[in-house]
Amino acid sequence: MAHEHKLEIFRGLVKFKSNTSKIWGVLVFLTIVTLIEVVLGIYKPDFLMETWIDPIEGGFFATLGNIILSPFVYMKPLNLIFILLTIVKAYYITWDFMHMRDETGSLRKMVVWTGVFLICYLIFIMLQEGGYVFDVYNGEDALIKKDF
Repeated sequence: MAHEHKLEIFRGLVKFKSNTSKIWGVLVFLTIVTLIEVVLGIYKPDFLMETWIDPIEGGFFATLGNIILSPFVYMKPLNLIFILLTIVKAYYITWDFMHMRDETGSLRKMVVWTGVFLICYLIFIMLQEGGYVFDVYNGEDALIKKDF
C-alpha cells in the first residue's frame, strides 16, 4: 500500500521525519530497555532479590488472597521487572516494526490481547512449575538430591 505510516512513538511524544529515523528511534529505545535488563541481571540489587509481601496466614480468605496475589506474594521484584520490560519490548516490536499502529482497531485488539493473555498464562505456568521443582530439590524431605 502507498499510504504513509505514522511517524511518532510514545503516543506522539516523539516525532520523526522519515520511516528510517523512526526505525532507528525505536531501535534505540529497545536497546536502552535491553541494557537496563542486562545491568539488572548482572548486578542483581539485594533489595530486588527478596519478596516484598509475605504470604497471608489464616483460613479460606487468606488462601484465596494468596492465590489472587501470587504473582506479587511469591515473586521477587527483579523477576517482575524482567517480565514487565520484556512485555514492553514485545509491545513496541509489534506496534512499530510490524505496523500494528496502522491497522484497524479490532485487528489490533485481537492480536495484542491474545498475545497478552497467552504471555500471562505462560508466565503463570512457568512460575508455578518452577516453584514446584524448587520445592522438590530443596525441601527438607526432598527425594531428589542435586548431583550436578
